[in-house]
Amino acid sequence: MILAIDIGNSNIVIGCIDGEKPLFVERIATDRKKTDLEYALQFRSILELNEVDASSLEGGILSSVVPPLTAAVRNSAERILGKKILTVGPGLKTGLNIAIDNPAQLGSDQVVDAVAAIACYKAPLIVIDMGTATTMSAIDSTGKYLGGAIIPGLRVALDSLTSQTSQLPNISLEAPPHVIGTNTVDCMQSGAILGNASLLDGMIDRIQEELGETCTVVATGGLVPFVIPHCRHDIIGDDDLLLKGLWILYKKNTKAH
Repeated sequence: MILAIDIGNSNIVIGCIDGEKPLFVERIATDRKKTDLEYALQFRSILELNEVDASSLEGGILSSVVPPLTAAVRNSAERILGKKILTVGPGLKTGLNIAIDNPAQLGSDQVVDAVAAIACYKAPLIVIDMGTATTMSAIDSTGKYLGGAIIPGLRVALDSLTSQTSQLPNISLEAPPHVIGTNTVDCMQSGAILGNASLLDGMIDRIQEELGETCTVVATGGLVPFVIPHCRHDIIGDDDLLLKGLWILYKKNTKAH
């Protein structure tokens, strides 16, 4: 069993995974002001709450899209485990054939999602990750990562809308009773939920048209339950996709040790 950590712009996901099956998954807020010690205390508390003995873990792996936090979080985890934590990035074997202009620019979360999707689902693939940003990745029938799209995340767009307007309120992420809203809240919910669902459907159509193939579509991320049920395409929701990818990469890079 290993400790898997994903540092996102809004949340840090922490999980223990064994044989591609997560024992638990927890989320804490991403905070650039916290020290190594503060993160170490949080990690220890999470393990204790889930009744996991740190000494029973064989190691760990970390992915991050927040470079200023990577070292602090890695040091904290190593302090708790007493073992080296692998980091997704240059030097780590992924086996992923990345065909974009500059492979080094591909986010580690997208790398990990793609590795898991190729291992768990049939290509060609469209992989959607709905977090602070919504990313869409296209993978062809040979498993080659072709590229994708980056879209402002649902919450980011809503926060921008409410902060830049005087009369629009904060709303809950619920689908409205009708597409055509008859009050401000319903109108905003229609745009946020059904608008994002339509956006994903439209992008899936365009990607499949460009590829000339029908794709398996997999979605992960905290906002998936709010939007995916309203999409017209058949989309597989996989909450554990990133943790599965981290497990695969950990095993790929520790086989010889």
